[in-house]
Amino acid sequence: MIDRARRIWPRASRPMATIALCALVATGLQGCIEMMVGTAVVGTLAASDRRTFGAQTEDKTIVIKGENRIARLVGDSGHINVNSFNRKVLLTGEVRDEAMKAAVEREAAAIEGVNSVVNEVAVAGISSFGSRSNDVLLQGKIKASFVDARDLYANSVKVIVERGVVYLMGRVTEREAHLATEITRGVSGVEKVVRVFELIDDNELKELSKTTLTPASK
Repeated sequence: MIDRARRIWPRASRPMATIALCALVATGLQGCIEMMVGTAVVGTLAASDRRTFGAQTEDKTIVIKGENRIARLVGDSGHINVNSFNRKVLLTGEVRDEAMKAAVEREAAAIEGVNSVVNEVAVAGISSFGSRSNDVLLQGKIKASFVDARDLYANSVKVIVERGVVYLMGRVTEREAHLATEITRGVSGVEKVVRVFELIDDNELKELSKTTLTPASK
């Protein structure tokens, strides 16, 4: 497989081809796609994160605490993904009943530093490995589409996919939010798009562009 990838590599000139190649050689699809798309630079694309370094660090801490606490709470009765952007937590996945869904939200809200919680957990059976693998591949396709797009800073939008439903997070202008939403809707396999953006105005964007922020790895 590695030798085959080396032969294919010179032809992988577009971001979508790079994602496909990454999927061939990686055993961990998620990490590979994050790495390849996160480091791609096309034209004047600036791969910068619009959160402060402190917010990025706190978001990572929130995710770690949330995953550990909620895993203990849910056990084998559910499957929960925790994402945090600028201290706003997004919960996705599946649980057995409404009571557990509410308990998961309370647990996330109690974590130090969390400003708000968006609870998109479904009361349903636990998703299969095949479904989650499809979600990872769909996430890669969406991120590659962002890299290909003009007038969109790809790393300003965080993409989470759950059972074909796409959640978009980030600090973006209304124009950027609309563009990212339309691009996502045009990707084959997307069932629905849910915006979890923090909207900023053009003046705030200009101020942010004056400061180089450390890119986040997740």
